[in-house]
Amino acid sequence: MTAKTNPASVNLFADLNDLDLLRLTKFQSFLYSLIHFFKGIPVWFVSVFKAAGKAIGKGFKAVKEDVADIGKTFAQGDYKTKLSFLIMGFGSIARGQIFRGLLFLLFEVVFIVYMITAGFHWLGKLVTLGEATSGTVYDPVLDTYVRVAGDDSFKCLLYGLLTIIFIICFIYTWRLNARQNRDAEALIRAGKKLKSAKDDVSSLVDESFHKTLLALPLTGIFFFTVFPIIFMILVAFTNYDGAHDGYSNLFTWVGLSNFNALFNLNTGSNNLSVAFGEILSWTLIWAFFATFTNYFLGMFVAIMINKKGIKLKKLWRGILVLTIAIPQFVSLLYVSKMFSSSGLVNGLLMKFGFITDTTQLIRFWETSNLARIMVIVINIWIGIPYLMLISTGVLMNIPADLYESANIDGANAAQQFFKITLPYMLFVTGPYLLTQFIGNINNFNVIFLLSGGGPDNLKLLTSAGAAGDTDLLITWLFKITTGAESKYYLASVIGIMIFVVVSILSLIAYNVMPSTRNEEDFS
Repeated sequence: MTAKTNPASVNLFADLNDLDLLRLTKFQSFLYSLIHFFKGIPVWFVSVFKAAGKAIGKGFKAVKEDVADIGKTFAQGDYKTKLSFLIMGFGSIARGQIFRGLLFLLFEVVFIVYMITAGFHWLGKLVTLGEATSGTVYDPVLDTYVRVAGDDSFKCLLYGLLTIIFIICFIYTWRLNARQNRDAEALIRAGKKLKSAKDDVSSLVDESFHKTLLALPLTGIFFFTVFPIIFMILVAFTNYDGAHDGYSNLFTWVGLSNFNALFNLNTGSNNLSVAFGEILSWTLIWAFFATFTNYFLGMFVAIMINKKGIKLKKLWRGILVLTIAIPQFVSLLYVSKMFSSSGLVNGLLMKFGFITDTTQLIRFWETSNLARIMVIVINIWIGIPYLMLISTGVLMNIPADLYESANIDGANAAQQFFKITLPYMLFVTGPYLLTQFIGNINNFNVIFLLSGGGPDNLKLLTSAGAAGDTDLLITWLFKITTGAESKYYLASVIGIMIFVVVSILSLIAYNVMPSTRNEEDFS
C-alpha cells in the first residue's frame, strides 16, 4: 500500500507531478504557482535570447545564401541578365516584358537623379547634423544686414533617414530585378511563356490581390508608425531640446550620454535616475490597481445585474452606459474641480459643519497619498461601465449546465465563482486584460485631467523640470517636452524605456495567461 504524502514535507521549489499537486492545500498550491512563475522568468529570458540568437543566425545564413544566389545568377545568366545588373529592367525589356522592365528602369533613374541632386548631400549632413548656423551678414547693395539661412539639424536627421530608407528600397528592388531575370531564363529554358503586361496587371486583382489590398495599409503603417519610432530612437542619441532647436542653434550626436544621465552612470548631482525609478514604480502600481479594480468590480456589477430575480436590469445597465456617453474630458475636469480645496466637496463639508475652519479643508490634490488614492478611486467610476458591458456578454455565454452540475454537487456561490466564472472570464478576457494594463501604463487623460501629475515633489525636481507624486511616465514625458527647455532627447530616452518595460511585461503576461497556455480547455 502506498504511503500518503505529508503536504507539510513537500518541497515547493521542486517540480511536482500531478498527483502531488492534488495533495497540496490551496495555500501551498498558490505558493507553488507563485514560486514557479518567478523561477520561470529567468528561463524565459534565456529562451528569448536563444531564440533571438537563432533568428540572427538564420538572418546571416539567409544573406549568405542570397549573395551566393546573386553570384550564381550573374555567372550563369546570359548577356541580358548580366546587363540587368547594371541597367535595371534591361533583361525584362529585351525579353518582351516591356511594362515590367520600364518600371525597374524608371525606379533606377529616379534613384540616381535623387542621389546626385540631394541624396549624397543629406547623407553627408546626417553624419554631423549640420555645421553652418543661420545668422546675418551685411549686404552692401541693400546697405543693411540680411538673414542667411544655415543648416537645419531636424531636416538633416529627417531627410538623411529617408535617404537611407530609399537606398534600402533600391537594394531590394535591384535584388528583385536580378531574381526576375533568373526566373525568366528558367521559364524560357522550360519552354514556357513569360507573363505579359496584361498578365501582370490581371494578377494584381487575382492571385496577388492580397498584395494589392495590403500595399496601402502597410505603407501607411510604415510612414505613420514605424518611421516616427525610428526617428524618435535616433533623437535619443542627440542633444535636441529647446536650446538646440536645430535651426537657430544646431543639435548634434551625443552618443549614450543621455542614457547615462537617466541611469546616473556618469553624473553626480543629477537625480534623473531617482525620479525615473520613483515614477516608474508608481506607474506600475497605478496600472495594477487601475486594471484589476475595474476588472473585478465591473465583473461583480455584471454578475449582480444578471442575477435571477433582479428587476429593472435594462435600467441599471442604461444608467451605467450613460456615464460612457459623457465625454471623459468634461467629466474628469468637473470631478477635479469638485475635489479641489475650494470645490463642491469641501463646500458641502463646511456647510454641514464637518469643517469649521479653512485650515481644516481636505487637500485632495495637494497630499501625496490622498491624491494617489483619489485617482485610483475615480478611475473605478470611469472604468466599471466598460467592464460591466464586456462581462455581461461573456457571462451570458457560459454554459448553464456547468452551474447546474455545480449546484447538484453542492458547490456554493463562492466556489462556483472561483471554479467556473472566474476561469472562464480570465480565458476569454485575458488579452483584453493585458491591453488594459498596458493602456493604463500610458493612461494620460485620467492623471493629467484630475491631478495634473501633482502634488509636486522636491525629490523629483530634476534638470528636466519638476515631477509630481501622481505623474506617470507618460505625463512626465509630456512635461519634459512642453517645459521651458523642452528636452526632446530625454523624452525620447524615456519613450524607449517605456517601450522596453511594456514589451517585457506584455511578453511575460502573454505567455502565462490561460488564453494562450490552455486553449483546449475551453474549446
